Amino acid sequence: MIGAGFMGKAHALAYASLPMFFWPAPARPVRALVVEATEPQAREAAERLGFERGTDDWQRAVTADEIDVVDVCTPNFLHKEAVLLAAAHGKHIICEKPLATNADDAKEMLAAVERAGVVHATAFNFRHTPAVVYAKKLISDGVIGDVLDFRGTYLQDWPADPSFPRTWRFDRKLAGTGAIGDIGSHVIDFARYLVGEVAQVCATANTYVRRRPLPGSNELRTVDVDDQFTSLIRFAGGQTGSIEATRNAYGRHNYLTFEIHGTAGSILFDYEKRDQLRLAVADEARDRRGFTTIYTGPDHPYGDALWPGPALGNGYAETKIIEAYEFFRSIAEQRSADPSFVDGYRAARVVEAIAASTEIGSWTQVRS
Repeated sequence: MIGAGFMGKAHALAYASLPMFFWPAPARPVRALVVEATEPQAREAAERLGFERGTDDWQRAVTADEIDVVDVCTPNFLHKEAVLLAAAHGKHIICEKPLATNADDAKEMLAAVERAGVVHATAFNFRHTPAVVYAKKLISDGVIGDVLDFRGTYLQDWPADPSFPRTWRFDRKLAGTGAIGDIGSHVIDFARYLVGEVAQVCATANTYVRRRPLPGSNELRTVDVDDQFTSLIRFAGGQTGSIEATRNAYGRHNYLTFEIHGTAGSILFDYEKRDQLRLAVADEARDRRGFTTIYTGPDHPYGDALWPGPALGNGYAETKIIEAYEFFRSIAEQRSADPSFVDGYRAARVVEAIAASTEIGSWTQVRS
C-alpha cells in the first residue's frame, strides 16, 4: 500500500476486517508492505496499520516478487506513475479516486492495466453503500419506472475557513481540479452507476478563497482550482439532471445525496443518513402518497455480512470493507472488478467536460 494517511488508514482497516464480515473470505489479504515518504514514517505506519514492514522506496515495493496487489492511496498527481509501474510488473491494482489529474492520463492508465491483464479497481467506495446498491436494484427492477432525471449534490465545509492551509488539493498541477474532481467525481459515479453515461454538461464554477496560507506559515499562495461548481447534465439515454459540489458550505459536513425521479416513483438518498433510503411510488393511494423510509439491514445488499438488524449503523468503514471484498473476490474469481479503471476513466472524462464548460460557458460534449 502506497500512502498511509487518511485513505491508507481506511484501506488497512478494510483489509484487516474483510474476513470478519465476509466469511468464508474470497481471500485473506496479507498486509505485507506499506510505503511512506521517509523510513521513520514507513516504520511507524507499518506498526500503526498492521503491516509486516514499511519502506520509503515505492518503486522497489511495487516491483517486489512477493507482492501480488498494489494499493495506491497517494495524492492525485502520484497515481499515474505508480499504476504504470505496477501494471508493467503484473500486479493487481486498486487506486483511489480521482484516477488521475486529467482524463488523458486516466486513459493511459486504463490501457496499461488492460494490456497487462490484471484486475483493476477505482475506489469509488460510496457506491458500495447498501442503500445505494439497493437503489440500483429498485431502478433495475422497474419499481420507479423509467428514469426521468437525476439530481446529485456533494456539499462539505472542511476548507470553508480562509485560514485553512493551501495543501496539494488547492494546486491544479497536483490535484487536477478542486471540488469538481475531488468530491464531484463521487456524484458523477452515482449518476453513471444509477442512470447511465453522461453525454453533455453545462457548468459554472467559483473559487471563493483565492489565496490561502502555506501549511505552518502565514505566507499566502494563490489557489488555482475551483471551490464550487454546478452543472446541468444530459445522459446518453435522454435523461437530464444536475450535479453540484462545494467545499464551502458551512453546516454541510458530508452531504452526498441523490434524488432520482421516474415515471412510477422517486428515490432519495442522503449519505449523512446512510442507513436510510427513501422511496415514493406512484401507485400508492393518494391519501398515503409520499416518501417511505427504508432502513437497510440483513434483507438488503451485503446485509447478511454486516450487522444482524436494520439501522444498526453502516459507516464509512463498512463501504471500504465491501470495496475490499469486491476487489479481492474479483481477483479470486479472475473477473473484472466493479467499479474498475473503466469507471475511473469515464468519470475523468465527465470531470474534464465540466471543467471545460466552466471556461467556455456553454454545453460541452463528454469525450469518449
